[in-house]
Amino acid sequence: MEQREKSVGADVSAIPELTSDEPERHRARAAVAVDTSTVAARARETKPKGKKSSVRKNRLRETRIEKMMSKAELARRANLSVLTIDRVEKGLGCRMDTKRKILEALGMSLADRVRVFGEEE
Repeated sequence: MEQREKSVGADVSAIPELTSDEPERHRARAAVAVDTSTVAARARETKPKGKKSSVRKNRLRETRIEKMMSKAELARRANLSVLTIDRVEKGLGCRMDTKRKILEALGMSLADRVRVFGEEE
């Protein structure tokens, strides 16, 4: 027991004591921290302007709502995930097979593809 107390005492003595300049160190660290809004603004400035984004406007959400169908119901009927439906509605790209499944689940023909998803490039 005595030996254990000695080893604990030795460990405690190895911890440096707080000095009066501790608050100053914390202030120096805070001054170095960068505002996140500044970082985001710089990231937008460096984004290449010549590239087209992969977001395409489509009418899937409007069509789904016209058919009085929830995302979950459409996903179940199309055998897709709700996340996939959400991404397609936001205009992100998807496979042609996914578009086919969505059109069939909506009860539409493949000829209605352009009306729902817009013109392909």
